[in-house]
Amino acid sequence: MPSRRCVLKTAFAGALSGAWPRLADAAVPLRIGVLRFGSFSWALDVIRRHGFDVAAGIALDIRQYAGSPAAQVALQAGEVDLILQDWLWVARQRASGADWSFIPFSSALGAVIVPQNSSIRLLADLAGQRLGVAGSALDKSWLILRAYAERQYHLDLARVTRPNFGAPALLGEELRSGRLDAALTFWPFAARAEASGMRSVLTMATAVAGLGIAPDVPFVGYVFSARWASGHRALLDGLIASMAKGQALLATSDAEWETIAPLTGAASADELIHLRDAYRAGIPRLSPQETEQAAAALFQVLAATGGPALVGEAKTLAPGTFWQTGLS
Repeated sequence: MPSRRCVLKTAFAGALSGAWPRLADAAVPLRIGVLRFGSFSWALDVIRRHGFDVAAGIALDIRQYAGSPAAQVALQAGEVDLILQDWLWVARQRASGADWSFIPFSSALGAVIVPQNSSIRLLADLAGQRLGVAGSALDKSWLILRAYAERQYHLDLARVTRPNFGAPALLGEELRSGRLDAALTFWPFAARAEASGMRSVLTMATAVAGLGIAPDVPFVGYVFSARWASGHRALLDGLIASMAKGQALLATSDAEWETIAPLTGAASADELIHLRDAYRAGIPRLSPQETEQAAAALFQVLAATGGPALVGEAKTLAPGTFWQTGLS
């Protein structure tokens, strides 16, 4: 398996040399649904400022939404061609007959965060504690954490902790005020918390690795209709080419992060560094085959923990969940 340094060096060299093929001008723009403050918006800003989209022969029509459910509805209603979403949502939709497909964007997940002076050092120390969980009881990070705790410590965290589910920003306030003892939160909020002096007990990447799965398995990516993609390959390939250049720049240029700092909402230089490093760690590095194998293995873990409420009647990762020819 190539090292991350090798992967990024190759991508960046391609970006600098203009090695990506120029595509024919698209007849229509690529309509992309984004969350206003999400990391996808950061990358899109980079590729537009540097003209990577123009070089790839595409035009981008970026539309902002308040949250993932709104973006999902927009995709399903045909208001946009592509959004950022996790492959688990794609797999569930495919199992119900939809034709959504997925190309990786990031493997970044969150972490279990506690105050610096907390007595919680290991996951087993969460027993009896008030644990905030970002999202719902079916959030993938919570299911991964539960599976890891069961395998490593024979603990059912749903029973031995007092889980409180909610929005990550609210959980952060509760943790700082002392009304929670620990919080499992998404990666940008974990990065901000660590910058403010809190510490990580366990990252989800470590938990995934502890389950015997490649820790770099991507979780979120570009989601679109396979039928649409078959008829608009120039648009999709152009986005992937321009995004590769943008990701390479974000992976190597600290100055680029200074430029997008206002978009990240970083409250300090240290917070920006934490966000930058967490983002960079999440840039995908597995091959398409390795990605799908790791996702299929993780699907089995999630299905065993979340049950039919999470995956319905599906027993395996639905064929076509990952776009087969979207990446070389």
